[in-house]
Amino acid sequence: MTIYEVAKRAGVSIATVSRTLRGTGPVAAKTREKVLKAVEELNFTPSRLGVSLAEGRHAANGIVFPTLGGPYYAEVLLGYEEVASELGRSVLILSAKGGTHVREAVKELAGRVDGLVVFGRTVPGDLVAELAGMPLVFISCGPMAGADTLRCENLESARLLAGHLRGHGYRRFAFLGAPHTPGDDISERWEGVEGVLGGAVRPVPTAEYTVEGGYEAARKLLGKKARPRALICSGDEVALGALLAAEEYGMAVPQDLAVTGWDDIMAARHARPALTTVRQPMRELGAQAARVLDELITCPRPERHRTLATQLVIRASCGTHPQEDPQ
Repeated sequence: MTIYEVAKRAGVSIATVSRTLRGTGPVAAKTREKVLKAVEELNFTPSRLGVSLAEGRHAANGIVFPTLGGPYYAEVLLGYEEVASELGRSVLILSAKGGTHVREAVKELAGRVDGLVVFGRTVPGDLVAELAGMPLVFISCGPMAGADTLRCENLESARLLAGHLRGHGYRRFAFLGAPHTPGDDISERWEGVEGVLGGAVRPVPTAEYTVEGGYEAARKLLGKKARPRALICSGDEVALGALLAAEEYGMAVPQDLAVTGWDDIMAARHARPALTTVRQPMRELGAQAARVLDELITCPRPERHRTLATQLVIRASCGTHPQEDPQ
């Protein structure tokens, strides 16, 4: 049975059937009774797709990533897809990496979905204004008008990490992953670190936030005479690359060089030495993004801005200490 057959049996429009079943609009008592009677007689179970079609919607969400490479984005996507599936929504995914027509691709995607989740500043600001009016959720960026935002905490955890390293007695630091956009994740991490360490730390750009990007940046840095004593990396993949560069130079971690990451991906726990890092709830970030977007689609409301807690995880890569957490 379909929603169309229910409408035919009750002698009403499919939109009226949809409003009756979802309780999203006024329906006269007699009309409601006819619809519910038809539903019972036909043993009809409404599907999300059928109801969405009746309401002129797609039963699909879109999510825009800067890239799909790496475990961080994979974890966020897993959390997002799991909840979207529970909510009866399909997911259309767009990666902006290497794209020369990102604007056109995003606008085309927006026309095929009921709402969009956008990662960070992947979409240009003027295009965000064009998309205003449709349900929008931005993740891993600061608050913006016209959209919900969802991110993980950066500033305080970065301060705790920097303070822990300073407590080891280190005096020369480098932050791998120079800040770009005020208010984004990397910039907030840098702000927290610099606020504690001041002139003892300097930012070092990485071509990408990947193992390869971390390796190249660390390799250039460690080849200099005045090299830092501790590398604070903007992400775990960058830190894994830094470990490779240190090994190439014959440096022992943490005896010769301390290295820390951010995210707590699985490889951070199994690296040797295991990485000190900041644990982000990556899968929960994606899951909450899916829930928030569904809220906006089904019941529009004023925008909200939420921040998920993070946790400093102390392991062996920054020195000897009693609170090491190998897991």
